[in-house]
Amino acid sequence: MRSGGLQRQGPTSRHRAGGVTLLEILLVLMLMALGGALAAMLLSGGLDGMRLRSEAREIAAQLRYTRTQAMVTGKPQRFVIDPRAHRWEAPNGRHGEIPKQLGVTVVSARQVQRDAGQAAIVFFHDGGSSGGQIRLSAKRGRWHVDVAWLTGEVRAVRGGGGG
Repeated sequence: MRSGGLQRQGPTSRHRAGGVTLLEILLVLMLMALGGALAAMLLSGGLDGMRLRSEAREIAAQLRYTRTQAMVTGKPQRFVIDPRAHRWEAPNGRHGEIPKQLGVTVVSARQVQRDAGQAAIVFFHDGGSSGGQIRLSAKRGRWHVDVAWLTGEVRAVRGGGGG
């Protein structure tokens, strides 16, 4: 007995339902993500730009930590940076290295420097500071970390920084 004229076709049929496969969707998404990551790197100055931003934010965070320690302990706390050695030190044994690919210059009060070649920013128990600016530069960008002398406010800013 014959049923209605419709024949069931097996998986080897040449007729395929319209649409896209999961593999095709994943391939397109992967290409879009790769293109987006490449565009972001080009717009932000590449690897040096990302390194620059990351280091500026890290230094700003350590300066804020130093300020907090001064307020909590009620004693002046010192953040020391050595631009030639590309190193910094904060209270309680915190320290770090700045990538050699980055240029480092510091403007700070000479009165609070302990050693020649090193710069320091001192934070006081009331939150104020000796003030200063740490400038970081790479091939295609600059960031500066500003410390306000009166309030001790720390800001990391992309771009200029007065020089």
